[in-house]
Amino acid sequence: MRGRRLIAVVVGLVALNVALWLVPAGVAVRQAVINQLVGARMIRAEVVVQGAGGTTQDYLIDRGVITATTPDSLTLREADGKLQTVPVSVTTQVDGPKRINSVAALRKNLRVLVIRPANGAATSVTVEGRAGVKAALRGGALP
Repeated sequence: MRGRRLIAVVVGLVALNVALWLVPAGVAVRQAVINQLVGARMIRAEVVVQGAGGTTQDYLIDRGVITATTPDSLTLREADGKLQTVPVSVTTQVDGPKRINSVAALRKNLRVLVIRPANGAATSVTVEGRAGVKAALRGGALP
């Protein structure tokens, strides 16, 4: 009886380990964590992460509608009407539909969530959808 329980626990742990190895890193975790910590209606945030040894990292999070794009920056109109220019680089990861997979593919009227260090270019841009009447009805920004 005791041996069967041990085998069941070991099989369960091995299955969990295999599942975690097969899932790509960061799948849906980033958006879920941001929504859990700061809410889905968050406009902008500054997050300071304190690591081991007293090191700190300062991140800025901006959510808004793209009003202008250049090869090295995006201009966002946030829900409160503030225009925010965000620097980007070729290493910025873009998470969106298949056809929007790079900074060059970003265009006006897309609603995005941008994460960047306080003193550098954006590390990630998540496309949340297209701005329009539905977003305005929910309290979002109009293009």
